Amino acid sequence: MLDVDTGGLDRVALAVLAQYRMATTEQMHLIVAPGVRIEQTRRRLAKLREEGLVDRITLPRAGRTRVWFATQYGVDVVSEWPELREWRPPRLTSDRTAARLRVGHALVVTETGLAFLQDARRRGDVCRPLDWIPEVYHPLGSGEAVIPDALLYYRTSGDGDGGSMLRAFVEVDRATMGPERLAAKLTTYSRLHDYVPTPVGRPRPRVTESQPEESWKRRYARFPRLLFVLDGTGPIGTETRIRALHASTTEVTGLHSLLSAVPILAAPLVDILRNGPSAPVWRPIQAPEQSVSWMGHHRPPAAPTRPTDPEPDPSWPVTTWGPVDS
Repeated sequence: MLDVDTGGLDRVALAVLAQYRMATTEQMHLIVAPGVRIEQTRRRLAKLREEGLVDRITLPRAGRTRVWFATQYGVDVVSEWPELREWRPPRLTSDRTAARLRVGHALVVTETGLAFLQDARRRGDVCRPLDWIPEVYHPLGSGEAVIPDALLYYRTSGDGDGGSMLRAFVEVDRATMGPERLAAKLTTYSRLHDYVPTPVGRPRPRVTESQPEESWKRRYARFPRLLFVLDGTGPIGTETRIRALHASTTEVTGLHSLLSAVPILAAPLVDILRNGPSAPVWRPIQAPEQSVSWMGHHRPPAAPTRPTDPEPDPSWPVTTWGPVDS
């Protein structure tokens, strides 16, 4: 058959740039084509810019680093591609001012995704560039929604058993909000974990009727684990933020269902970049004295039971936090 995919890497580059929101030239090179010379990536991006599909801004205080983003035309092109089905086009895509103001957070999110991607390559696991999906919309009803900084799909290689499929919501915190506001995100994710949508035009079913399932089950086989990536602060600030997350596990009501079913971990970005995301650099917020890998198959420690809390899910194996099995 004829090789009709002559623009394959161009397609991947445009899809990545649209989905990731923003990336530097070096980040794009490491994500899309790390096996070739970076000059080829520069030429590819320049060609896409000539075609009106991408644009760039220059950061004057970062060695005049070029930061790339998809134009509205580029977004329109990729929005019909099947590999971006879960993707929602961002607003103000082609606005240079908006790009300049959001560049800091966007590049840290991209750097975090790149760390997972490179770690998977080293380990022989499966995590493709488009398996990192920023800002996936999860409705809560009444116009509210949970929008994590990124959703990660990841398959471990395993030992002849085909590995296992992992999913994670990733929140990148750059210390732009106080520790209490960071910890308040647990309540938001708890609402998503328990949210059951009411059918439009129909009253809520009675207790005796068949109950509709939580909305997240329509998308995921199991609720994704929750990862907090901490940046923009030193070791003391990191400890303060982890303590705030830990305090919420006992001080905030209504979290039992989430805490008993979902691993929730936090790690400094500097440790993730130095050692790789699969290293035991993650701190379980319910047991912050421990250090584990985010990929461990462990049940979170049981949260204190309150009269109004539901019973724990019996389908979870009763294990404790510990190092990931190799």
